[in-house]
Amino acid sequence: MITIKAQKLTRDAFAEFGDFYDCMDPKGHTLGAFFHDHMKFPVEGGRCVGISAMVKEKVDEVIVTKAEYHNHSCELILPIDADVLLHVAPPSKAPVPEQTQAFIVPKGTAVILNIGVWHMGPTPINADKCHFFMELAERTYMTDCIIEEYPEDKHVKIEL
Repeated sequence: MITIKAQKLTRDAFAEFGDFYDCMDPKGHTLGAFFHDHMKFPVEGGRCVGISAMVKEKVDEVIVTKAEYHNHSCELILPIDADVLLHVAPPSKAPVPEQTQAFIVPKGTAVILNIGVWHMGPTPINADKCHFFMELAERTYMTDCIIEEYPEDKHVKIEL
């Protein structure tokens, strides 16, 4: 039998095997609560999946005032430490707030949004904040993120 001693995960010690990122205490470049593409996951064809973290705080009232979609990438959303409220609307040429649906996503449940699905970042519902693990094609937030503000009469209030 061979016996080895477990070691602390550090960049130097792990470099020859891969990479890691602390999604519970994200650091580095950010777009607000979205810590984008801090790890790259190469896939066939030379493309990379950007692995990102997001930290969102609970709000008193969930009102959808805008939504985004992506034409060339699905999006994986994994709430790590809280149940969250996720709003979505079907793909369309123009925003369809009247077709918005909301879902309670339990913590630890990965959700993949299809290409074109209207959405915004989920909101924690049973904790003051939630840490998320997010995956999109690398730089989607800069090259394929269409955000549309809704007119005030089309805002959507979500109740539990």
